[in-house]
Amino acid sequence: MREIDLPQGWVTTTVGHVLLNVVGGGTPSRNVPAYFNGDIPWFTVKDMKSLRPRDAQEHISAAAIAESATNLIPANTLIVATRIALGRAMRPLVPCAINQDLKALFFGDGINSDYMLLWVGANERKIQDLGSGTTVSGIRLEALHGLPLLLPPAAEQTRIVGKLEELLSDLDAGVAELKAAQRKLAQYRQSLLKAGVEGALTAGWRTRRTPAESGAQLLERILTERRARWQARQQAKFAEQGKTPPKDWQAKYPEPVAPDTTGLPELPLGWVWASLDQLALDSSYGTSVKCSYESQGASVLRIPNVIARKLVLDDLKFASQPLNLEKSEYLAPGDILIVRTNGSISLVGRAAEVTDPLPGGFYFASYLLRVRCLETSVVHRWVSALLASSQGRSWIESRAASSAGQHNLSLSTLLTIPVPLPPATEQAEALNALEAALLSVSEQERFLDKSLQQSTAQRKNILQAAFCGQLVPQDPADEPASALLARIRAERAAQGKAPKARKPRAAHDAPDFKAPA
Repeated sequence: MREIDLPQGWVTTTVGHVLLNVVGGGTPSRNVPAYFNGDIPWFTVKDMKSLRPRDAQEHISAAAIAESATNLIPANTLIVATRIALGRAMRPLVPCAINQDLKALFFGDGINSDYMLLWVGANERKIQDLGSGTTVSGIRLEALHGLPLLLPPAAEQTRIVGKLEELLSDLDAGVAELKAAQRKLAQYRQSLLKAGVEGALTAGWRTRRTPAESGAQLLERILTERRARWQARQQAKFAEQGKTPPKDWQAKYPEPVAPDTTGLPELPLGWVWASLDQLALDSSYGTSVKCSYESQGASVLRIPNVIARKLVLDDLKFASQPLNLEKSEYLAPGDILIVRTNGSISLVGRAAEVTDPLPGGFYFASYLLRVRCLETSVVHRWVSALLASSQGRSWIESRAASSAGQHNLSLSTLLTIPVPLPPATEQAEALNALEAALLSVSEQERFLDKSLQQSTAQRKNILQAAFCGQLVPQDPADEPASALLARIRAERAAQGKAPKARKPRAAHDAPDFKAPA
């Protein structure tokens, strides 16, 4: 904004021109137990969950402050993350210490710390864009000092803070209600899935109907079909190779793993426990071929395409080289696509069912699994519902291996999951009731998501108006910000003439503050 466009009494400056000092922090040696046996809150990025925290997860002693790179920071000092969570800010209400990822900003007389706290939050993205670093993004103090700042008079800063607190408090209350509604819907979704896969949704149906085929008979039919298809594939291989099938070749059939029913609950009448391996005609890992948005090869589905039991055919990448796949290897109705590895355990085991023929040949990436069920049944939809239920989630999360921050579910482990298998007609009845109820839940979730997006946009507009001088009226009686800046320059000059006691330099000490000219 040009000087002539500024509201009355405002000036264009930079963050560095309103600062008196910047103090960094550090991590006391954990080899000295006494350092972490104190009552001084020691803040790190993980503690920045509110704007005005009163406590931290860890506490240190006065000796830790005296003998390490950290410093005692007065209460109500603005603290900004300059590494990892760039641009995140807080103003602790208690004296505290900070680690090396944070900086304490000390402003000149007339700079409202709450104004700057809210200003940093409004400019978080701009601060993030100034970050650099290959593994951990950080912002240099020079870049922080150079951030442009439209500075209002001190009195107007106070009025802006008051108005923002009022408006944002109401907005935050509304957001909290929307998020609470989201949580309730998520709980309701889980209760529906639990009722479906445990038989509660079809309890009344079972009193009125006697299926012609029980769950045990369905399982036997699937196992028979499974063996028959394996034999057909083997015979086709022999014929292709011009070989006569060896004696007792059928005995080499790989029997599927039976379910471990130890500790499992009793099932409704007509149901039976099965393993996913028994229900699967085929299973496989995905391709490890490189893919990109620009390539022209086969479509390769990834984790973003597996959402809430549905395949989303947006945001597609394509194989950078021919995959030489047989038609049977592409995704087809009856398939379930399952996330096998991710840094978030909540994503491992997330599944999507293929219910309709896909337009063209789709394949899937190596961090996904494909399980193919009998195409003429509803089993794949049933298994997908089980994997999404609290029962399925609990089983998966208890068996996923963890290494180097990644959670992994192997195909062999997944195939052992016990599946409560009802008769096919009851499966269809339960799934129809479940899908109707979940459709209503999804519609409500979309409404809440849209409302939260609108709240985010509203917050952005409010903050933009505040820091451009459009939120509260200007008062001609206010001391102009130019006088405020002049006073800060004099304050910094006087500070520079006074001798300062310095701590010995240690690891993670903050660089010396250099006042802008």
